[in-house]
Amino acid sequence: MKMTFGGVAVLAMTLAVGGTAIAQDSPAASHRARTAEPVSQADFVQRRVERLRAADANGDGQVTAEEMRAYGQARRAERLSARFDRLDANKDGALSRAEFEAPQARGDRMGGGRHDGARMMRGHRGQGARDRGGRMGAQRAESRFPIVIAESERKATEAFARMDANRDGVLTVEERRAAMQAGRVEMRQKREQRRSNPASPSAPASE
Repeated sequence: MKMTFGGVAVLAMTLAVGGTAIAQDSPAASHRARTAEPVSQADFVQRRVERLRAADANGDGQVTAEEMRAYGQARRAERLSARFDRLDANKDGALSRAEFEAPQARGDRMGGGRHDGARMMRGHRGQGARDRGGRMGAQRAESRFPIVIAESERKATEAFARMDANRDGVLTVEERRAAMQAGRVEMRQKREQRRSNPASPSAPASE
């Protein structure tokens, strides 16, 4: 689809795309909706691996870092195209100023932006630390690949068994909340252990 923008709309749309999340397109909103109801083991495992299966471009059962990046870029392009289609009321492939300034468009642009200013301030103040952390995080992320989908399925099945407290084959909202709370406690304990033993060498990874 050819997308054309006019005048002020170019700058405004660019800022909106870069700085504001669309509520209905937000992965967080989608996650909240999906976790508001009980889920079976099959659905739980499927949700854990569906993104990996979609990213596995060559169908070899594993996902490389390059495949995951390409998948992410394609998803972002789809969301941008969907946003454009919503704003393009007359479906002529272009955004007029009237379309861009319509009440629906204003809500679309501003729906997720209430905290953008605070996030930007925090981002500016901590940019150096974020750059360093980002490089380290990128290196750790790269080390995860390739991801074997069958192994992810196995781990998801084991995670379901741990979370299913009453062993009825269905995870309730309460069971998932309890598991999340337990996970937070475990992570906090691990951080405290690392702080108390900062000089202890990490054990070599074994396969």
